[in-house]
Amino acid sequence: MSHFLDRLNFFRQTKETFSHNHGAVVAEDRGWEDGYRQRWQHDKVVRSTHGVNCTGSCSWRIFVKSGLITWEMQQTDYPRTRPDLPNHEPRGCPRGASYSWYVYSAQRVKYPMVRAELMRLWRKERTNNNAVEAWRNITSDPKLSKQYKAVRGLGGFVRASWDEVYEIIAAANTHTIKEYGPDRIFGFSPIPAMSMVSYAAGTRYLSLLGGVPLSFYDWYCDLPPSSPQIWGEQTDVAESADWYNSTYLMVWGSNVPMTRTPDAHFYTEVRYKGTKTVAVSSDYGEMVKFGDIWLAPKQGTDAALAMAMGHVILKEFHLENPSEYFTDYCRRLTDMPVLVTLKEENGALLPSYYLRASHINRQLQEENNPEWKTLVLDELSGEIRAPKGSIGFRWGEKGRWNLQQETRDNTEIKAQLTLKENADEIVGVTFDYFGGKDAKSTLVKNVPVKKLTTDGGETLYVATVFDLLCANYGIDRGFGGEGVAKTYDEDCPNTPAWQEKHTGEDRYCR
Repeated sequence: MSHFLDRLNFFRQTKETFSHNHGAVVAEDRGWEDGYRQRWQHDKVVRSTHGVNCTGSCSWRIFVKSGLITWEMQQTDYPRTRPDLPNHEPRGCPRGASYSWYVYSAQRVKYPMVRAELMRLWRKERTNNNAVEAWRNITSDPKLSKQYKAVRGLGGFVRASWDEVYEIIAAANTHTIKEYGPDRIFGFSPIPAMSMVSYAAGTRYLSLLGGVPLSFYDWYCDLPPSSPQIWGEQTDVAESADWYNSTYLMVWGSNVPMTRTPDAHFYTEVRYKGTKTVAVSSDYGEMVKFGDIWLAPKQGTDAALAMAMGHVILKEFHLENPSEYFTDYCRRLTDMPVLVTLKEENGALLPSYYLRASHINRQLQEENNPEWKTLVLDELSGEIRAPKGSIGFRWGEKGRWNLQQETRDNTEIKAQLTLKENADEIVGVTFDYFGGKDAKSTLVKNVPVKKLTTDGGETLYVATVFDLLCANYGIDRGFGGEGVAKTYDEDCPNTPAWQEKHTGEDRYCR
């Protein structure tokens, strides 16, 4: 009854009204407002960042009360780079502004968690066996092994003690080393950009153990391979502000406004300078609305789009209208002139390993690490040479591990990109083809080759990486054979017309 009367009293709290009864002065307790005031109280402000799986490294002001994060705000004291570039600040994103929610979330894992089925098996086996024997019994018994593996992905984790988890890890590693060798231990520790101490601890453990430390991208299987393979660097090595210096930007595989929020303004602002932007995405991601051109290949087919682009670039800028800039760069700083051996397998010639100095060392006399020295054909002498720069020059030849276009004795060389003009033969080389379930799994392309005899008396065909690359892209260079095209409109693997039927994108981008 008292609760009912309290509710009625609510309507009696008005003491007086004003503005023709549009306003009211009330007698209610306003202590509840203190909760809002206290929400923003703090003892101190510290500088920090959010380094967990984020490359933004934005600087934040963290407001702390009684040792707890109360709220965070962007720092605004970044230095200017130069007058003709936009400011770097403000840097931050909504995820950073709410990061303290993650820190104190009830969902955050604070203790070791193990799948209940595995924990039950482990404790049972551990009762009568030492740790290594317990693990061996579980994993070697098909029935027991299936018990815990069958429930993967179904949740069911239980809290375990640190001692138990450490023992399971040690037992598993020891058993694997005894049965299969240390190089079957693969592991991953946080990237150095996130935590140097954690990275060093995990990587050193694996290295001393004889295991294999995986990199950040190996673990997640999302490494964009062309960048490190070509440039020797990992992913987007350019400073984001440098986007502002570009006249043409292609965004592919990255939803910049979403995943690179602090840097996205360089991408959007440069459009005011007239820079053209192209967005490649199957869905209408945030970066698409800033694109002058939107290429939307069908899901899973963007590799075909990339191959067609490579076909056009090779044909127009390396074969039909080669520039000195492109040619010089490819000779000196890529593996395009390096010779590759061809091996015969089931009647087919397949690209194999690089030709190395150890294959023909009687001719080259490269006594130091000849197995690690790759070879090129020298245009100046017509001979096969070992240019500086390969890993074989790294040890034992001080001062010679560089990219100078010369040999070990400082003789100048000019690496030959193609064997087209001085080939011994034109042979059919077999390439894998992944064009669809109804297509042939291999294609044979004609490639110019040199013929040589190894120190062991074996006869080898060798071709340059450049010639193999052009053949694989299906560019007709006058050698004949199947799977090559004279025009972009031919439905041949890797042409613009070919990609159109896979991706749905018009070959002329109309």
